[in-house]
Amino acid sequence: MFVPYVAGKSSPAQVPREEGLDMPTDWSKDIVICDLADEPELSEELNDVYNRLKESPSGKLPNLVLSLASVTYLNSSNIAQLLRLRKRIIEGERQMRLCSVADSVWSIMLLTGLDRVFQFAPDKATAIASLQMKREG
Repeated sequence: MFVPYVAGKSSPAQVPREEGLDMPTDWSKDIVICDLADEPELSEELNDVYNRLKESPSGKLPNLVLSLASVTYLNSSNIAQLLRLRKRIIEGERQMRLCSVADSVWSIMLLTGLDRVFQFAPDKATAIASLQMKREG
């Protein structure tokens, strides 16, 4: 049984994994939070998230928070996957935040100019709060 994660009302640890997605995923009504693993799982997890979003009608897409806390490196394929996710989220008039980015990944973002393309937050709580403020504002 699927139990949505509601900030402040339930513990993310109590939320079962969403069917079809291997990484721990917390869902609320409007926000999906994915804790991504490092390679070799990262490519598959990003693909799973994209496929899930692709199946959803544009008007029903959630905002997306991707936690990169466990990710130590991004290759060109990972970057392409992140850009594809961003495009889908924008098509659905929603927003995406990358959070908990390690220094090694941040340096890749800076070198490629992606620090100006993606929106970042220092942690999941800040990412969620920024999305909730955008929704209410």
